[in-house]
Amino acid sequence: MTERIVLASGSPFRKAMLDAAGVAPDVVPAEIDERSVEKTLEGTGASPEEVAQILAEAKATEVSERYPGRLVLGCDQTLSLGDELLHKPRDMEDARRRLLALSGRTHQLNSAAVLARNGETFWHHVGVASLTMRKLEPAFIGRHLARVGPVVLNSVGAYQIEGEGIQLFDKVEGDHFTIVGLPLLPLLKELRDLGAIDG
Repeated sequence: MTERIVLASGSPFRKAMLDAAGVAPDVVPAEIDERSVEKTLEGTGASPEEVAQILAEAKATEVSERYPGRLVLGCDQTLSLGDELLHKPRDMEDARRRLLALSGRTHQLNSAAVLARNGETFWHHVGVASLTMRKLEPAFIGRHLARVGPVVLNSVGAYQIEGEGIQLFDKVEGDHFTIVGLPLLPLLKELRDLGAIDG
């Protein structure tokens, strides 16, 4: 017996990944204030991976409480540069500063997936990818952002690696799905084990 899952995320990239895998979800974005959740974690020593998981749990439980009995997938992604946790750029100037900060350095993308039902989480996974950006000249960053436009504001790193943003990198370690924002292979295994999808 298969089961249609609820995706507690408005991300078109996550929905597209699930659709392409044959797992067409119902989309119900979570109604949580992510920055408020993060505020409660300040000073706790929570790692970027743990922050991603806690945010994904908050989304999954919030939506699963509104949709009793349904299997809900919550997701979140954090970007860590050393000990610093970065958020989506506010505007194109912020995106320019973000690319300058990442230039010539290695950062981590931490993509969490959580499954919940009736307000209770019962499975989680955090995929981690390491990305090394090549040394970027400020003038190139300006030209790049002018070409790709405000779509970069949808990404915490101010790049779309599935598009022209791939040109910014020297080295990528980690699977494509984790980088785009969903550790898809572990999720599909769990959905098969649950009998939620055919397998």
